[in-house]
Amino acid sequence: MRMNAWRQAALAAFVLCASAGAQAALFEDDEARRAILDLRQRVEAVRQQAEAGAQENAQLRRSLVELQQQIDGLRGDLARMTGQNEQLTRTLTEMQQRQSDIDNKLKQNEPTQVSVDGREFSADPKEKADFDAALGVFRAGQFAQAQTAFADFVKRYPRSGYAPSALYWLGNAQYATRNYTEAVANFRSMLSTAPDHPKAPEAVLSIANCQIELKDTRAARRTLEDLVKAYPQSEAAQAGRERLSRLR
Repeated sequence: MRMNAWRQAALAAFVLCASAGAQAALFEDDEARRAILDLRQRVEAVRQQAEAGAQENAQLRRSLVELQQQIDGLRGDLARMTGQNEQLTRTLTEMQQRQSDIDNKLKQNEPTQVSVDGREFSADPKEKADFDAALGVFRAGQFAQAQTAFADFVKRYPRSGYAPSALYWLGNAQYATRNYTEAVANFRSMLSTAPDHPKAPEAVLSIANCQIELKDTRAARRTLEDLVKAYPQSEAAQAGRERLSRLR
């Protein structure tokens, strides 16, 4: 009986140990499963993060591509605008040059203030050039050519401020070429249009000189008397008095 009791006790102890070992193994399996599940969850989280990062990278690359395309488009627009601006600048420069040329031409044709034989007035550049040219011919002693030049001037510019002076110098050119009758007519025409002209006293004296050359002493005496009365303070009047004394 003692032996059976010992066997029973040993069997009971074995069963108890086996039961405890089984429970311990069971506990270890649960922890392992939980660890595996936790690891799987971590792996899934990492995978999801990797996929999200990949999607973000892909979106970022697409955004970069779109941004580069926009930059290229802007560069193209800028290049076109630069070309247009350069063309506009060239066009503006050409227009300004043309306007400058037009302004210069207008200025060349604008009347200017001139002074001739003691008179000041406004004259066109072409008008001034023609008168100066005719006077230059006269002063060069080319009296026949000066007659033609001054006669043409009077015809072209009958209302010019130069007209009285042109008639005066035309008369002098005719006197120099002994066209006395024509000279008298032009001196008188000058006096009728500008009796207050600074050259008027000399024109009257020149008429008297022409009359003397024409042997019309009586007419010359009357002209000299008129000269002294009309322009008593002039140098021409002084010369007229001397000639009157010689004509008497």
